[in-house]
Amino acid sequence: MKITLITVGKVKERYLRDAIDEYSKRLGRYCKLDIVQVNDEKTPEHASATEELQIKEREGERILHHIHPDAYVVALAIEGKMLTSEQLAEKIADLGLHGTSHIQLIIGGSLGLDPRVLKRADMLLSFSRMTFPHQLMRVILLEQIYRAYKINAHEPYHK
Repeated sequence: MKITLITVGKVKERYLRDAIDEYSKRLGRYCKLDIVQVNDEKTPEHASATEELQIKEREGERILHHIHPDAYVVALAIEGKMLTSEQLAEKIADLGLHGTSHIQLIIGGSLGLDPRVLKRADMLLSFSRMTFPHQLMRVILLEQIYRAYKINAHEPYHK
């Protein structure tokens, strides 16, 4: 299985980069992982709704450019479906059993995702009704993907 994270912006904090590197290394046992970072747009401090929409559109264009037509696309969105770790593991396993060889997961920028990206997604996934920093969300998502593979392999993992 190939897993691709498509993310907006760079991770600035070293401790987050270290965590991303660690989970990327761990996942290498289970899947081929790629992380694609697209440039984020600078948001003016008091941006209007129109400016925010334009920013999401520009970031959305960059994201859509990297989506493969044959991939199963999961967009992280606050209005998405919440799953347990076991349900996420089951979803990944089911996709593989039904012939999906590539899953792309999308994490938007600080303003969220362009509606065109949400429309293209095969699934909207929410980790909480709360908003998390998009840089931290990469670590959380990678950890949950790793946990899903450990669950599917019936291997122990800390609780």
